[in-house]
Amino acid sequence: MIRTTLLAALAAIPLAVRAEAPLTLAAALAEAERASPDLVAARARLDQARAASDRVRAGYLPQVKAGATYTRNSEEAKLELPVGYTIRDVGTPTSGAGLPGAPTSYAVVPSQVVGATIQARDQLGAQLELTQAILAPQLWFAIDAAGASARASAQQAEAARRELRFGVAQAFYGAAAAEQAVQVQERQLSVASLHERDAQVQVQAGTAARIVLLRAQIDRARAEEDLVRARNGLAGAKSTLAALLGRGEATDFALAQPPAPDLPADLSPLEDEAVRLRPELRAAGAAVEAATASRRAETARYLPTLGAFGQARWSSVAGFTGKEESWAAGLSLQWELFDGGAREASRREAGARLVEAEAARASLALQARDEVRRARLDLASARANRAKAEEQVALARENQRLVEVAFRAGQATSLEATDANVALATAELGAVNEGLAADLAALRLLRAAGRYGG
Repeated sequence: MIRTTLLAALAAIPLAVRAEAPLTLAAALAEAERASPDLVAARARLDQARAASDRVRAGYLPQVKAGATYTRNSEEAKLELPVGYTIRDVGTPTSGAGLPGAPTSYAVVPSQVVGATIQARDQLGAQLELTQAILAPQLWFAIDAAGASARASAQQAEAARRELRFGVAQAFYGAAAAEQAVQVQERQLSVASLHERDAQVQVQAGTAARIVLLRAQIDRARAEEDLVRARNGLAGAKSTLAALLGRGEATDFALAQPPAPDLPADLSPLEDEAVRLRPELRAAGAAVEAATASRRAETARYLPTLGAFGQARWSSVAGFTGKEESWAAGLSLQWELFDGGAREASRREAGARLVEAEAARASLALQARDEVRRARLDLASARANRAKAEEQVALARENQRLVEVAFRAGQATSLEATDANVALATAELGAVNEGLAADLAALRLLRAAGRYGG
């Protein structure tokens, strides 16, 4: 009953049975970059920063505005103005009280009158306005700050991309190691099953006690349990990798063994490379540039600004000029002389942000160097442990071979054969784990140096 349950558990664990080509590390990294929502969000933030930079730059480009109006007035108003006069004898002298000279019967009579509509009942109008900044010191530095902020966002997006690739690589190496562990446990189960059959034959032939068969059956059951555990571990590792790749529940894929991380022969320059290559530090440098430009922009608020403007207007009512079209052009100068100290406060605030950005960059540089140093130490330990694990595998394999030969010849007990097989499986699993630890240590060193994912 117990064996039936174990076999059912083994059969229920999903395995990579598809006929498609095994998934390589390079293909997994490319797939993750296409499917990762975190990377999509980082790229969206970069687009926002670039759009903000373009918006600031637009302040130094010509600004054109057009408008139109329709007005319905309650009353219409016209003004009639005489433009010609004639002298006529009106027959009766005018009094002319208070005027110089003697009164006469002659008067000046308008001979030509021009009417001008001051307010039409229905009135249309249109206006086109053009403005151009000529001298705007604050805008100069604001453009520099926006550009630096966009560069910082670009480096932050690159950092997110590299972190994604690093996480996928870690999961891929872990899944590949879990696959090797399954292979080790499958070999162990095969050997245990073979010993069980041999013990069955020996007991039936009367050359071995029944306890030998019981011990073989116990070893086989334990091997089946270990295989279930290893396959469950592989399924969990593939599930983690599938989530990073955006595959959801599709975990029945085969893996190609990844190559060992490519490390340079000389590791000593990696500290300096980390300060130069890591996108986080590049983003911090761009943030310092942005803070510097922002402080200069606040200082430039003390300077005047000069701009040019032009207007073209049309109205359905000619007015006093008698023309429906008109235009105007000129210069505008603005200089804020006193604002209650607001500019000085803003300049001090910008200066404090600059000091903060410089300190953050220096702190990141120190952390990067420390990460590289610690990663080098971890790599050295992992490589030493892997070498010892490989040596133990070689010794355990030779020991198992000799004990197996002696067992077949009747010169070794089944207990000795079982112990040799368990020792070999333990050594192989240890080598798998130490190999994984060495690969991950190499990945962490490349990441700390800013070399991985670039």
